[in-house]
Amino acid sequence: MTTWLSGAPDPHAVLLAVVPALALTIDRVLGEPTLRWHPVAWMGRYLAWAGERLAPRVGEPRVLSDARVFGFAALSWCAAATAVFALAWLFQAWVLTQPAWLAALALGLLLKPMLAWAMLHDEVLAVEGALTESLAAGRVQLARLVSRDVAALSAESVRESAIESLAENLNDSLVAPLFWFALLGLPGAAVFRFANTADAMWGYRGERGGRDWTWAGKWAARADDVLGWVPARITAALIWLVGGWRGAGALAREARQTPSPNSGWPMAAMALALGVRLGKPGAYALNAGARLPEAADTLRACAIGSRSVVLSVLLAGAVLLFLSL
Repeated sequence: MTTWLSGAPDPHAVLLAVVPALALTIDRVLGEPTLRWHPVAWMGRYLAWAGERLAPRVGEPRVLSDARVFGFAALSWCAAATAVFALAWLFQAWVLTQPAWLAALALGLLLKPMLAWAMLHDEVLAVEGALTESLAAGRVQLARLVSRDVAALSAESVRESAIESLAENLNDSLVAPLFWFALLGLPGAAVFRFANTADAMWGYRGERGGRDWTWAGKWAARADDVLGWVPARITAALIWLVGGWRGAGALAREARQTPSPNSGWPMAAMALALGVRLGKPGAYALNAGARLPEAADTLRACAIGSRSVVLSVLLAGAVLLFLSL
């Protein structure tokens, strides 16, 4: 079987199966690297620089046609993704020449920035904590998690948004990077993280920040959809398994309520597992006939998320062990 583990000596291949668990441990114990040393922050700086040159300003004369804007944006995305893949591959190839314990530790340290479960978990709990102080405090805390306008949200809507963010980012920030790490190693996880960051910064359907992203962000949005398609459904399955096996028959129907082909799956699974309604005002409602979430539901969502994380890490390690045989 030819995989990214094929070039590793046998002791390496077996020990590398613990890398996902090691990365998760580092995530919990050490947290996020500083922005100066965070690879995702480096990706973000490039995307911000390129985006300013690719997305036309709203209200200014258009220099390039829509087709050219799309083409240049796609080329910029592909060039950067290729560079990310190559750098990660070179580092991984060098690491695999080192003693097994050092290779596992190094890959765990480099995989960690591609994961962000501890921060997500704590930020969602912080939203609930802020809501106990006041609605205004809850809105301020939620604004750290989501890009939507929070100014008019009720307490129930703040809670809905926080639980939705937990479910959606359980895929983007953990399951999907682990999925691509298991298949392609560190380069796979790094390219997914680049694609997800590009979608967050470029993947808008219209105007944002005074620029028109309709065509400049289309490639980034579609690339993220493709790379996240399978992991999103795996995430929904994990939530369903650890959340009590509820609502399997309704999952696909509810997931299709959202505009995104992927984010609806983990969010719908979480809504069904909790037995609550989740939604975005004026856009969609998941499990619409259920009750609104309460404070205890935020804690339950975090518990379901944590159990899903443990299961996904065990599965990723099992896949790596199987591929090494």
